[in-house]
Amino acid sequence: MKFSLKKTVAVVGAAAMLVSVAACGGSSSQGAAGDANGDVTLNLWAWEPTLKPVIKAFEKKYPNITIKFNNTGKADTTVTSLNNAIQAGSGIPDVVQLEYMTVPQFVIGEQSQLANIKDKTSGYDKFYTPGTWNSVSLNDGVYALPMDSGPQAMFYNKATFDKAGITEAPKTWDEYYQDAKKIRALGDDYYITADAGDIKVMTAFLWQAGAKPYESKGENVTINFTSDPQVKTVADFWQKMIDEDLINTKVATWADEWNRGIGDGTIATIFEGAWMPANLVSNSAAAKGNMRVALQPNWDASKPSNGENGGSALAVTAASKNQDAAFKFIDFANHSKEGIKIRTDGGAFPADKATLKDADFLKGSDEVRAYFGDQAYNEVLAEAANQVTESFQFLPYAGQANSIYGDYVGKAYTDKSTTLEKGLAAFQKALAKYGSDQGFTVKQG
Repeated sequence: MKFSLKKTVAVVGAAAMLVSVAACGGSSSQGAAGDANGDVTLNLWAWEPTLKPVIKAFEKKYPNITIKFNNTGKADTTVTSLNNAIQAGSGIPDVVQLEYMTVPQFVIGEQSQLANIKDKTSGYDKFYTPGTWNSVSLNDGVYALPMDSGPQAMFYNKATFDKAGITEAPKTWDEYYQDAKKIRALGDDYYITADAGDIKVMTAFLWQAGAKPYESKGENVTINFTSDPQVKTVADFWQKMIDEDLINTKVATWADEWNRGIGDGTIATIFEGAWMPANLVSNSAAAKGNMRVALQPNWDASKPSNGENGGSALAVTAASKNQDAAFKFIDFANHSKEGIKIRTDGGAFPADKATLKDADFLKGSDEVRAYFGDQAYNEVLAEAANQVTESFQFLPYAGQANSIYGDYVGKAYTDKSTTLEKGLAAFQKALAKYGSDQGFTVKQG
C-alpha cells in the first residue's frame, strides 16, 4: 500500500514533504552504488565534535574516501536541514546524525529515506545495549548504527543532602518523595529538583516505568496517555510533587537559573542522560567536589529498570550513491574499537556493551572525577545503561510531539487550574488529530 501525500508529509513532521528516492536521483537501500574501491567523497551532516578526530583516523585507514563534515549545530537543525534537502530533491548527505527519537520519522512508507542496513549488520544486536539497538531497528529493518547513548541518571548535590540529613541517594521513588520534604524544609529556595515541563525527562520516566504511550507500525499509530496504568503511576507521582510544592516549577531546564541552582545546591537533584557530566563541569562549576551521580530511583528496587534521555545514531541515506563507502564510515565510527575509543576519550557516552565494561572508560577523566568528589561516575552510568529496557517506541512524528508538549503538559507545572493527567489527555488528542490530518491511521488508548 502506497502512502498518500499527507502520509508522506508526516514523515518529516511539519517542516517539509518527502519526495521519492527516485526523484532524489539516489539508489535503493539494498543495491547501492559506491563500493569504495575508487575515490569517493562522502557528505556528512552532524553536530557532534568528537566526529572530527574519527574522520581523521578513518581517512588514514581508507585514503580513497574523503569525508566532508558539515557541522549542523544541533539535532533540531539537522532534522530541519535534512527535511529541506529531501523536499528539494537535492543536496541530501550520504551520512546523517539523528537523535534516536527522530529516526522513525524518516523510516515510513515503502521508500524509507534511510538505507536499510540489516543485511550488513548480522549479530550487531549483541554488540549494542538493548535500548539503543531497539531504537534503530524498525519495521523489521535496521536503519542506523547507535552512536552514543543517554541512559537517564540522577545527579545530586551531596552537600545539600548532608545538610538535609539524607545519608544516601534514594533507591525508590517513595524515598525520593520523603527526601524532597527534607530538602524543602531547608528554606524557601531549596527544592529537590526543578522542572517546568521537559518532554525528554518525562519520556525517560515513562520508559523506565514500562509505559507504552506510543506504538506504531508503518502508517498505524496508537497513542495512549489516558488508560496506560504506568503513565498514570508516573503522572500521579509528579502531580503530588507539584501539589505539595516539592519541586521548583519556575525554573526551566538549561536556563541560567537552573545551572546556578545546581551549582549552589538549591536544586538538589536533576535527571539527565549519561552525557551530562561534561555539561555540569562547564555550566555548574560551583558544585565541584559536591556533585555525585546515582541510579535513577525505581518503582520497585528489586526490579530495576531505566529509560534513555537523548543519544543519537549515524544513518546512511537512501539517496546516497555511495552507500557502501558510507556504511564503512558509520561502521568505523560506531562499531570499531578504534572509532568508539576516539569518541569516548572525547567525552561521548558509548552505546556498545564492551566499552561499558572497559576499565579505562569506567575510570573516567581526572577532571570529571574531581568534580564528582573522586566518584567513579562512569561505573554508575554504565550500570544505568544496562538497566535500560528495549520495549519503548517513539512516534513517527516525534518533532511535532516535542514542539507542542509544553502547550499541554508543560502548563500543568505552573497552572493550578489543570493537572498532568488533563495535560497528557489533551496532548494525546492533539497528537492524534495531527497524525490523522497527515494521513496516519491513529488509535487512541
